[in-house]
Amino acid sequence: MKKYDAIMIGFGKGAKTLAGKLAAGGSKVAMIEKDAGMYGGTCINVGCIPSKSLVRSSGLAALETEASFEEKAEKYRLAIEEKRRLTDMLRRKNYGKLADNPNIDVILGKASFVSNTVVQIVTDQETVAIEGEKIFINTGGTPVIPAIEGLADNPYVYTSASLMDLDQLPKHLVIIGGGYIGLEFASMYAGFGAKVSVVQDGEVFIPREDRDIADAIKEVLEEKGVSFYFGAKTEKVTAQSGQAEVLLNWRGEETVLQGEAVLIATGRKANTAELQADKAGVELDKRGAVIVDENLKTTAENIWAMGDAKGGLQFTYVSLDDFRIIWSQMNGGQYSQAGRKNVPYSVFLTPSFSRVGLNEEEARKAGYRVKIAKLPAAAIPKAQVLKNPQGLLKAIIDADTNQILGAMLFCEESYEMINTVKLAMDLGADYHVLKDQIFTHPTMSEALNDLFEI
Repeated sequence: MKKYDAIMIGFGKGAKTLAGKLAAGGSKVAMIEKDAGMYGGTCINVGCIPSKSLVRSSGLAALETEASFEEKAEKYRLAIEEKRRLTDMLRRKNYGKLADNPNIDVILGKASFVSNTVVQIVTDQETVAIEGEKIFINTGGTPVIPAIEGLADNPYVYTSASLMDLDQLPKHLVIIGGGYIGLEFASMYAGFGAKVSVVQDGEVFIPREDRDIADAIKEVLEEKGVSFYFGAKTEKVTAQSGQAEVLLNWRGEETVLQGEAVLIATGRKANTAELQADKAGVELDKRGAVIVDENLKTTAENIWAMGDAKGGLQFTYVSLDDFRIIWSQMNGGQYSQAGRKNVPYSVFLTPSFSRVGLNEEEARKAGYRVKIAKLPAAAIPKAQVLKNPQGLLKAIIDADTNQILGAMLFCEESYEMINTVKLAMDLGADYHVLKDQIFTHPTMSEALNDLFEI
């Protein structure tokens, strides 16, 4: 049985970074990945990178207001081709970084635990077992498929990954799920010229956000032609000739939506079902996520978990930070999840929505005495230059300390601006630091001067 200093199960951001660092120090590392199309992890193959490539193409297509559906469909087809080129390039680059390292064996196969030190790998040719002194789980997440009649084997039903491989632009896209992934795809496909309907079982639109922000996002999406069905129960999805029929119970009445594509966007869960984690003494929570401590150590002494596999925030930059935690612990450092500060996130609508920290409702519930800052995106010169002045900026400030508790930026380039706010929050800076900061002009960031003018 071949022995390794470290075994990585899953080629995700955290594991691939850790593998490279360990190998550089002379450790022998096995990197196991069950899908050759996933070298490099979720982000570059079926997540952040391909979707943002399509978001950019969608934004350009949306500017051609006089184009026919057929012309936009051709733009969409070319965008899918560009997405494939980009992801293929990055996948090969990520594979080569590890496979070309003499201290790393990249193994294509399905891994499962035999014990806390032995991993079985089923490849196309054989079944082998390897032994590792340390083992790291970085298997990512997988879509949650709801128990709706007619989803299985339906040729018109897609996940976010499979939809991005659809060459033909659907005239009507039905999205089941009103979360951030669903909204991102709604904005994207509406930009390409598709009719989009979003079906949500709950009555409240993006309930985690303040109502003024949620209302602003909803208004922009509706202006793009997106229709919403709140409080709708999806009863059944059937395959008809050339399209799907989605049967809803909406407002007490039977409603049928017909579309060439149906996107299931009802969330993601940890991809751990095939690991046989119990054989290694690794405990999972009720949603299948690996249970870890502040140092990302599992209930097995020599096994750690990173990224989506451990539950929590599902961002590639969190997986990278998970690597930092493990590397710190391995080298005598003290960095842990407890030391992780504010984690921002962005939803790549058009314009983008970005947030960090507490919203107004959360801050008041936590007992803070707050000051609220708001600024319409239309007041920002650069937003006018970019020809998209839609949106709203909002910040929550502790009235007693003047420290920033949170920010919600719904505007162009908010995904860059939010990092500046996060840094100020991490440093415990008085909000006047951003109010009085000198920013270049014309930029979206200079809007922070006006936002914090309270």
